[in-house]
Amino acid sequence: MPYSNFPAFLKGTVLEPWLRLSERAWFDSRNNGDYAKWRRALDAMPELSPSSIDLSEAVRIGTSQDCTGANQAQLREALQVLIPWRKGPFSLFGIDIDTEWRSDWKWERLRTQVSSLRDRTILDVGCGNGYHCFRMAGEGARLAIGIDAQLAYSMQFQAIKRYCPQAPVFVLPNTFESALSMLEDKPEAFDTVFSMGVLYHRRSPIDHLLQLQDCLRSGGELVLETLIVDGDQGFCLTPEDRYSRMPNVWFIPSCATTLRWLERCGFVDCRVIDVSVTSTDEQRSTDWMRFQSLNDSLDPADKTLTVEGLPAPKRAVFVATKR
Repeated sequence: MPYSNFPAFLKGTVLEPWLRLSERAWFDSRNNGDYAKWRRALDAMPELSPSSIDLSEAVRIGTSQDCTGANQAQLREALQVLIPWRKGPFSLFGIDIDTEWRSDWKWERLRTQVSSLRDRTILDVGCGNGYHCFRMAGEGARLAIGIDAQLAYSMQFQAIKRYCPQAPVFVLPNTFESALSMLEDKPEAFDTVFSMGVLYHRRSPIDHLLQLQDCLRSGGELVLETLIVDGDQGFCLTPEDRYSRMPNVWFIPSCATTLRWLERCGFVDCRVIDVSVTSTDEQRSTDWMRFQSLNDSLDPADKTLTVEGLPAPKRAVFVATKR
């Protein structure tokens, strides 16, 4: 059901090979011990019809008045099987999923600073469960496709999309590189490409920027959000081992360095639209994400430092245009 309207968007386009990523047989073939548990949870979700759907000011589907108490309890039990919920928040039929990240805060910081998303075809790389893709649909996007390698996130996406099946939003469980390899060289199929929280996980950030550029049409817009550190042009932090307990952080550039990288890749009109220190109110443990979070990754004696003694997380959002 969550992918039932996907072929209508992709048939006859350069993106048609991605239809294979939405086939159930592909999910069944994954070597993931939790798959059966997640699938049972999705199958156990009650059939409900929301009286309202809000993707503009939130991701809020239905109200508690749209279901019985037993239905709501059944839905809550199924959603809790999909813990941990990291991106959100979501509200389904009166159940508030308080996710680790207040992703809505990030969205509010950038939504008025980027070009209008109305009628645009959008790619969101490293999208998690697709929270921001739903918000893109709320801004009038024609199509929002998210890609994330974590199968758990696509299962969470399916749980949400089940109750708004006509929304032009889809999450594909694959790596960005593998998904690109299925397409023709330089697909140039998207009006806007988002990459949020991905760049510092790439061993080659320049290659990542060039891949994002290859996905954009001429004149298309890149929205890049990444960890940054204070410093002049040319400065970039390379952690010795871990950063904020994360083992897969390779490069954390300054804003000036990131702008230079974008320019060297051929982007124009490159600019910073937001710089924000990540707070423990924005990223934290909740009943829906019960593991360690940001507070556990900071020096208990000095919250301006990580447990490794490095500058605490600060993030910036950049916008750039493909020639």
